[in-house]
Amino acid sequence: MSLPRYTLRQLDAFVTVAELLSFTAAADRLALTPSAVSQLVVELESSLDFRLFERSTRKVALSAAGKEFFSSAQTVLKHLHVAEVAANDLRNRAAGLVRVAAPMVIASAILPPIIRAHSQDRPKLVVRIRDAAVEQLTDMVASGEVDLAVGPDRQGSDNVLRISLFGSPWVLWCAKDHPLAAKRVLQWSDLRHHALVTAGRDHELSVAQMGAALPEDERISPNDVVDNISTALGLAAAGLAATVSPAYVAPWAKRQGLVMRRIVEPEVMRQVCLYRPAHRIASPATESFAEYLVERLMKKARK
Repeated sequence: MSLPRYTLRQLDAFVTVAELLSFTAAADRLALTPSAVSQLVVELESSLDFRLFERSTRKVALSAAGKEFFSSAQTVLKHLHVAEVAANDLRNRAAGLVRVAAPMVIASAILPPIIRAHSQDRPKLVVRIRDAAVEQLTDMVASGEVDLAVGPDRQGSDNVLRISLFGSPWVLWCAKDHPLAAKRVLQWSDLRHHALVTAGRDHELSVAQMGAALPEDERISPNDVVDNISTALGLAAAGLAATVSPAYVAPWAKRQGLVMRRIVEPEVMRQVCLYRPAHRIASPATESFAEYLVERLMKKARK
């Protein structure tokens, strides 16, 4: 079907005259002259090949065909208005969908309050969280499966940009009656003679790297490796082991009644980063949320 030959300006003029039943009043509303409004209606009638109004020197009334055409013309203009509002929202970064990948603790404890605060100013902008393993984050961003990712510092590719958000020290979590809880500050060597559980291959490798400089008989290795941090914290809460993880897991650990102990000499930091595509143009919604996320987390880290 070919596109109609009439214009939106002609439709707007027709609908305005039909609503007001006056070319003069329609001209005032449209900021045009009465003759310009009349010309637009005449052009529309010519394109439609039927009369829209019955005109006399005293009044203007819709013709029978004009009455039937009026609702359709109104619908077109309403849809156009909705489209323009949507375009303005997108242009002003007030609407859209943003997909963010994050590992379990960040997805459940760090991102939700930020999303809620952001949505108070931009209720039409929707942020969806995708739970993901640390090892998957950069691949999900590079492939376009998500728009952004937040997680521990990882080696990426040329297709992914990495922005450091905050540092979180590796700490020990244990039950209150655990022997290590008696010390306020620990050294890595203090962990050697206690059962230790880590969450996932990522944590296992991190713990191994921390002790890489020690003599072989002093190195720390976990007795068990579980898939999820929730399991590691549960084992620690039962007194079956202690676990080493970044301090940002505190919202989960404290619910289990665990206590945190710093580990020094050295104190090792885990950087949490924002990952975004290097070569793909981000949507206005993604730019808006990314800027807000960076500002909130960096501000929190400075406190």
